[in-house]
Amino acid sequence: MKDVVGSPQSLLVLGGTSEIALATVRRLITRRARTVWLAGRPSPALESTARQLRDLGADTLTVPFDALAPEAHEVTLGKVFAEGDIDLVLLAFGVLGVQARDETDPPAAVRVAQTNYTGAVSAALICANAMRRQGHGSLVVLSSAAAGRVRRTDFIHASAKAGLDAFARGLGDALRGTGVHVMVVRPGFVRTKLTAGLRPAPLATTPQAVAEAIEEGLRRRAPVVWVPGALRLMTAAPRLLPRAVSRLGGPRRGAGPC
Repeated sequence: MKDVVGSPQSLLVLGGTSEIALATVRRLITRRARTVWLAGRPSPALESTARQLRDLGADTLTVPFDALAPEAHEVTLGKVFAEGDIDLVLLAFGVLGVQARDETDPPAAVRVAQTNYTGAVSAALICANAMRRQGHGSLVVLSSAAAGRVRRTDFIHASAKAGLDAFARGLGDALRGTGVHVMVVRPGFVRTKLTAGLRPAPLATTPQAVAEAIEEGLRRRAPVVWVPGALRLMTAAPRLLPRAVSRLGGPRRGAGPC
């Protein structure tokens, strides 16, 4: 089942209840997507999401997946690929953490890092190798605009995203010529249930807008997508400022997508 550029037929969502990923899946179902795998921790929310996608006409299955159990990733994800080619993998799981708490709670900080980076590296490599064997596919990695400049106010979450961002770009380089495309998506603040109650940053966006940018990026086979595009310049500008400026502000819960 080889994908048409920007219009895959079979999808695997790592982080099966992610609002950004699901907005993307719904958009792709209106094109030609017909098979969807939702990977996540078993929950009523995961099953409810699967039912909603089935109602849209997609053959939707769920598979148990825990970012914090990388020892099980090979078997779990291997079973998905054994059922048939996967045209698109959306790596969309992650946690924001609570910066003020996590700074004084090392186990909590490690959990943020392991979820956002270690678990993502494991899953991404397994999926990338499977797509390399099938000879085609796209891996979309949800990073964050915060990865471009780690700040005092969210350095735990942002540093893990920065590591994932660098890893994904390197993986994309390693897969050139194999038929597998890796795309890093860097949204700014996205209005979701995860960020409810947080003060929106400038140029705040929505899951639907990110989904549209993902689809367009897939069509262009872009290596990196910013959402909105103006964030590229806004993120670059602070790098020119003295470090003292970026230290301003006390710790708060991180902003942006997970």
